[in-house]
Amino acid sequence: MAQPQPGNAAATAHPRGETGYGPSAGTRKPAKMATRDLHVYYGDTHAIQGIDLDIGKNEVTALIGPSGCGKSTFLRCLNRMNDVVDSCRIRGSITIDGTDVYDPNLDVVELRANVGMVFQKPNPFPKSIFDNIAYGPRIHGVTNSKRELNDLVENSLKRAGLWDEVKDRLDLPGSGLSGGQQQRLCIARAIAVGPEVILMDEPCSALDPIATAKVEELIEELRERYTIVIVTHNMQQAARVSQRTAFFHMGEMVEAGETEALFTNPRDDRTQGYITGRFG
Repeated sequence: MAQPQPGNAAATAHPRGETGYGPSAGTRKPAKMATRDLHVYYGDTHAIQGIDLDIGKNEVTALIGPSGCGKSTFLRCLNRMNDVVDSCRIRGSITIDGTDVYDPNLDVVELRANVGMVFQKPNPFPKSIFDNIAYGPRIHGVTNSKRELNDLVENSLKRAGLWDEVKDRLDLPGSGLSGGQQQRLCIARAIAVGPEVILMDEPCSALDPIATAKVEELIEELRERYTIVIVTHNMQQAARVSQRTAFFHMGEMVEAGETEALFTNPRDDRTQGYITGRFG
């Protein structure tokens, strides 16, 4: 892949569009991550077009929009998952706490530990429940003893709301859990390495309503410790779990703002048409 152009930290001082610098900016939490004039190309396809977005610290930001509008592409830029796509080129700025995500000196492995990802379909490793959680801390040297590792596994499972359900079968395969439990296992695995941001790409789309409700409750609890960005096609879910929502359409971010305001009083007719089901 062609080396993406390093972001320009100075760009963060030049807000374009709806980036949280408006009249209510003083009441907003500070941005944990920010994108400025972000463009993404797959070969000749201009998939993301000039997106400016602030992602508030300890908030849930929902990305909504029709299939193929660029939501997942945008999400994967935040921890450089698109680096593995040879045809992908990125232009613009992405920062986390003011640090350029595409700085050539940045350790991408460390970035992905700090900005974790939970995918649409639960993907537990072909290992025991315990080893699913312990794998990342072992690789990154997070713990110094077996006791510390045991405590970390337990705490991660507790934060994911799964400990009471699996504490007596930690040596059994993670793949033997139900779909909802597997997804919470993947969330526990992500938080075990101590991230600050968690990216979720339609984490409930393969789950039944009961499992979905448990994951949504978990998201609400997790935002006290983590910054969360979630892609969802479920308008009700976006309204329930997020504090801010961004609407994407055909590679553009049409508008973004506080979730309640965007759903009740959207500024753009395209947003109104999508959330009322007239298209998408």
